Amino acid sequence: MFRNVAELVELAESKGTKIAEIMIEQEMDVSGRSRKEVLSQMETNLNVMEQALEKGIAGVSSHSGLTGGDAVLMQKYIEKGNFLSGETLLDAVSKAVATNEVNAAMGTICATPTAGSAGVVPGTLFAVKNKLNPTKEQMLEFLFTAGAFGFVVANNASISGAAGGCQAEVGSAAGMAAAAIVELAGGTPSQSAEAMAITLKNMLGLVCDPVAGLVEVPCVKRNAMGAANAMVAADMALAGITSRIPCDEVIDAMYKIGQSMPTALKETAQGGLAATPTGRELEAKIFGVSLNKSNDEFAR
Repeated sequence: MFRNVAELVELAESKGTKIAEIMIEQEMDVSGRSRKEVLSQMETNLNVMEQALEKGIAGVSSHSGLTGGDAVLMQKYIEKGNFLSGETLLDAVSKAVATNEVNAAMGTICATPTAGSAGVVPGTLFAVKNKLNPTKEQMLEFLFTAGAFGFVVANNASISGAAGGCQAEVGSAAGMAAAAIVELAGGTPSQSAEAMAITLKNMLGLVCDPVAGLVEVPCVKRNAMGAANAMVAADMALAGITSRIPCDEVIDAMYKIGQSMPTALKETAQGGLAATPTGRELEAKIFGVSLNKSNDEFAR
């Protein structure tokens, strides 16, 4: 039904409906399932997200010891009331971290669009839930809207860190979340596209450099910043601010940047933070030896 964001927005506007509805119809058409079945599957995903988030907020630690407990620290910080940023934004950060900490601890999460970026969409959804008080149906629509934008990225660029760097993972997730936040808050399809563009173009060039090759450092904190980026971009779009570069062109730019990004910066743990002295020390501590020692000179 749609191949890019421009077509997605045009369909929604011409039919006078939400982007979520366009995605639901497409899923029904492609899968051959009924509306009830499609919604039921998404509700299952929503439940997995909520359970992972709650587990992370309660406190988890990864087997490597690299991550865990930061979501708890942020919630305690929010409770003190002395924060500098907005409460909803920090709540989104905490819940994004919580979800990704559960992923790092080998828990069950819902890849949105990947495991390494799984915190951004649910983190923002359950944060704005406290402010907008959506119905269950609206929460499901949030996920379908996010999915529609993720569908476009996956088919026109990449959602893989190994193929396009972290811009393709957390960047895509943040853009998906921003677009969905806008729709949930009553924005137009066009504003959702603007939010996606604003978010993604501010994460272009983000490399994938996991310390010790594990989806923990800096992945968890990048989910935090992806959530914050999404929240701010959504507010900008709702305020009427637009991206000078159209959303589809931003997505294309991300793809081209990913193609030109060196292998050392695409999930190989050969460069970036993974190749720092501390990164190598942590790797040696976990595995008993630096797995990429011979590649360090190349990574520099």
